[in-house]
Amino acid sequence: MEERTEIRLSGSGGQGLILAGIVLAEAAILDGKNAVQSQSYGPEARGGASRAEVVISDGDIDYPKVTRPKVLLALTEQAFNRFKDSVADDGIIILDSSIEKDDTPREIIQLPIIETAKNEIGKGMVANMVALGVIVELTKVVTKQAAEKAISNRVPKGTEDLNLKAFHAGCNLAEKRV
Repeated sequence: MEERTEIRLSGSGGQGLILAGIVLAEAAILDGKNAVQSQSYGPEARGGASRAEVVISDGDIDYPKVTRPKVLLALTEQAFNRFKDSVADDGIIILDSSIEKDDTPREIIQLPIIETAKNEIGKGMVANMVALGVIVELTKVVTKQAAEKAISNRVPKGTEDLNLKAFHAGCNLAEKRV
């Protein structure tokens, strides 16, 4: 049977989750899989609700929307509360450690994603790449090599090293958790 993985990255505008979704989809394609990426954000853009969705499959993708994500990343409490009930029964929720979790009947993995970007990397704006590293390490949905290549292809020129450092910090965060 073909493997289909639905991933929803959610938070607020300005956190770079759209770029993270684009990078994840490109990494899947570099790995020889099919991928579709979609996005939506509130009219406020910066600070408003934001989400990127990625569907990755070994076979054809008949329906390009995420309906029951296997992975939900939430970087804000608003995003967590809005999307937590949509996660597949066997899915996981990855939360930033600043968010208060409740007794949702899904596996919740809480990690200091934003704090790692600010303190370890020195720039909060790369929290999206820390989050991407966490997702890649926990799910293995794409290879690290494909993710690294996609990051180098997609981030603004001159920021490749910074973004790769953030990605590796996210991988390390998740590795310590496993």
